[in-house]
Amino acid sequence: MILTKTTEYAVRVLTFMASQNEDLFSAKYIHKQLNIPYKYLTRLMTDLAKHGCLSSIRGRQGGFKFTKKLSDISLAKIIEAVEGMDSFNACILGFDECSSDNPCAMHYVWEKNKAEFIKTLENTTLDDINHFKVTRF
Repeated sequence: MILTKTTEYAVRVLTFMASQNEDLFSAKYIHKQLNIPYKYLTRLMTDLAKHGCLSSIRGRQGGFKFTKKLSDISLAKIIEAVEGMDSFNACILGFDECSSDNPCAMHYVWEKNKAEFIKTLENTTLDDINHFKVTRF
């Protein structure tokens, strides 16, 4: 399972914000720092705000800020906010139907690893990531 570009951008944005000593971030500033297409970024930030990861402050001095503690924002919550966790239920080889009754070559291997991966996403927070010395966003 490879994360989508939307999820990659969301994790990059939020880990960048978490690593800075600032409370409020403009989309323009994040765009310049991370080189994420501006329109894509603003839509992404709006989705993160709608799902409670961020709050949006309008106006000239506005921007985005965290609404929750970093320890309350898991990677799974971020993925759910921007695209949903349903993609993890899809077949890893891309078949329309894949189940124990009609498995693909990777079905049983992926089922075990998928459960562990989802648990890791649910148990890893921005606070956990922020403790690492991340230098690439």
